[in-house]
Amino acid sequence: MKHRILPTVLGVACFGLAAVAGFAREGWKPLFNGKDLSGWRAYGNEKWTVENGSILGEAVTDKYGYLVTENTYRDFELRVKFKCDAAGNYGLFFRSRMKGEGKWGPDIEGLQAEIDPSRDTAGIYESAGREWLAKPTPEALKIFKPFDWNELEVVAKGGHLTTRLNGKTIVDYQDPAPRFHDGVIGLQLHSGGGMKIHFRDIEIKVLEK
Repeated sequence: MKHRILPTVLGVACFGLAAVAGFAREGWKPLFNGKDLSGWRAYGNEKWTVENGSILGEAVTDKYGYLVTENTYRDFELRVKFKCDAAGNYGLFFRSRMKGEGKWGPDIEGLQAEIDPSRDTAGIYESAGREWLAKPTPEALKIFKPFDWNELEVVAKGGHLTTRLNGKTIVDYQDPAPRFHDGVIGLQLHSGGGMKIHFRDIEIKVLEK
């Protein structure tokens, strides 16, 4: 009897854990399928490929490059894991829109969670607008893991913007006069060349109004 009971108990335990995990993931949807760039569109001449289940962005010119979602989003929680293989300036854009070509390649306007191995990662910047809305403290740099996977989270609900890096809150900002209310999610390679970054596990949870 003992040999029959043990598998049953283990089965119930595993089912319980699966149910808890499923509940924790309720409402979340992947933006990247881990296989190809379906649902995304590239702007500029930088190189965007899929490698070992992650999106690989490589700067092959000295101009800007963007990979953005085909769909737009308003209020949401967003999670992405990233790994910088080279120094440089990168970004996770949200509530953004493309606006043609400029001197340094494709132009974009909207909000950005900064990614930079040397400074300001998870700070919030408004492109084609007020520039820095909220910079992180110097302590935030200590949370960043160089040349390793980091998790960046963005929560946007109305004018309330929050970022977290590796589980630690970096920015908690209430915008008194929001300019951008919805738009695409975008991955950025800054102008300058020589940059290389991986993105994976990109997922979003749309929030009700």
